[in-house]
Amino acid sequence: MIRSSSILQRIFGPETESTEPDDSRRTSHLIPRWIFLRALGLIYFSAFYSLVFQIRGLIGPEGILPAQQYLQAVDRSLPGLTRFWFAPTLFWFSTSNHALIGVTVTGLIASLLVTINVWPRLTLLVCFACFLSFVSAAGDFSNYQSDGMLLEAGFISLFFAPRGFWPGLGMVSAPSRASLFLLLWEWFRIYFESGLVKLLSGDQEWRHFTAMDEYYQNGPLPTWIGWYLQHLPHWFHAFTVGATLTMELALVFLFFLPRRFRIACFFIVTPWQIVVIATANYTFLNYLVLSQGFLLLDDQCIVRILSQRFRPVLFNSEPDLPLEQTQAKDLLPLPETASDAPSEPKPAPLKKSWRKHASAVRLAMSAVFLTWVFYVTTAELIHMLWRQAPLPSAPIAALEPFRIANQYGLFAVMTRGRYEIEFQGSYDGENWTAYPFKYKPQALNEPPRVYAPYQPRFDWNLWFASLGDWRQNSIVPLTEERLLTTSTSVIQLFAGDPFHQSPPKYVRAVLWQYWFTSMAEKRATGLWWKRQLLGLYAPALTVKPDGAFDVAQWPEPLPPHE
Repeated sequence: MIRSSSILQRIFGPETESTEPDDSRRTSHLIPRWIFLRALGLIYFSAFYSLVFQIRGLIGPEGILPAQQYLQAVDRSLPGLTRFWFAPTLFWFSTSNHALIGVTVTGLIASLLVTINVWPRLTLLVCFACFLSFVSAAGDFSNYQSDGMLLEAGFISLFFAPRGFWPGLGMVSAPSRASLFLLLWEWFRIYFESGLVKLLSGDQEWRHFTAMDEYYQNGPLPTWIGWYLQHLPHWFHAFTVGATLTMELALVFLFFLPRRFRIACFFIVTPWQIVVIATANYTFLNYLVLSQGFLLLDDQCIVRILSQRFRPVLFNSEPDLPLEQTQAKDLLPLPETASDAPSEPKPAPLKKSWRKHASAVRLAMSAVFLTWVFYVTTAELIHMLWRQAPLPSAPIAALEPFRIANQYGLFAVMTRGRYEIEFQGSYDGENWTAYPFKYKPQALNEPPRVYAPYQPRFDWNLWFASLGDWRQNSIVPLTEERLLTTSTSVIQLFAGDPFHQSPPKYVRAVLWQYWFTSMAEKRATGLWWKRQLLGLYAPALTVKPDGAFDVAQWPEPLPPHE
């Protein structure tokens, strides 16, 4: 009879258990893990680096959505310890600018340590705690699927990373089967669920193969490469629609097939992700999906790809060893026997007992948390296809605040146009001067640039707001208020302050519709964009003598913009 402990060890323990140095039957993932964790550190770095310059203007005391106000509202609604579960953030201790920057810089340093492979389990935990602290307190500025993707991957990586202060490839601490599977399970769901929502939404753009016709123009932050792709003929865009649906709904199932199919899948989806990165600024989202794709490979595959001279660098092996000997000798954990290390004293019985119990506790924790994540993510996928599925909802609700088990779905409905909100100030209510943006399209002669993985959250939120009504996007009138009071933190979210002498008396937000210029127009004028003013987006505000805000002009109904 199979013992339950053996089953747990097989599922949640290391993927390589044999200590025979000549055992070549195993398939290990030490190198893919090393690559993925270095990439994850860089992705965390990009997230924290972008927050260093934005967090005060986003959720600081003088920011657009102060974290203090949000946490106070949570405290009033959920007194007691429940509030800490609902909003798991270090900013409960303080929401001052110093605290915001302190947590961000701590995450920044930890991400660099992850990148150079210093104590990865601890530094990944610090990264996760710091990023979760921001996401839990940022409200509308952290409602992106990419944030959930990073938190889910970051949490699973706590069980995936090797132990030790300087583990190298982690040969004595192989990745667990469950954590490896869940990271690839997330990779699979990002693709497959995105394909599902395209079909389930009923959007005619996908059904008529026109979804990509203006995709490069209408996305959140276009790139100059996308500008050129936009001008390719319709058959090319129709082909990319078919290829996207095929990849998301069919090709990714190669993940569940034997090794050679997974390797083939990697070499198909990786170039695709690189093209997406070059043609659209989706922050760190595509970088994360790209790095997870490396987990489809294994050590044996990567060793075959590497040239002979790079193998000693990775494995500390002789450069003239044949490939088969390199794999067997150098990719596998060495046996921990007396003959292999005769100078090492045998551990005391008490120490051996402590290690055994600690290992059992780690195995139990891994089993509980990873099973929980798998259940919730599977239930979310089932609910996409069967909304009334009779599955327990309590485990799903309990994990929701931590964003570590998510439902994904990118581009369910394609936007029909490109709209841009522009803030303008005036001293007299007649002559208006625009506040320049750092990243959003604005000046017609400036090419759209490549920023990813850097994430300008303010600019991103304004793109989403432009597709709706100002009443559902409070950040727009709140930004107007901060500009009237010359909030330094908010002004730093812009490329400059045209009213640096004194604050304007009036501030308004107007809505433009933008289009890429044609090839002929660009050759004739040098302009990348053309635009048309649609009208006032939100109430134009002013400040009364007593310091209260007043509406100077209410907006008229705007034409459809979605």
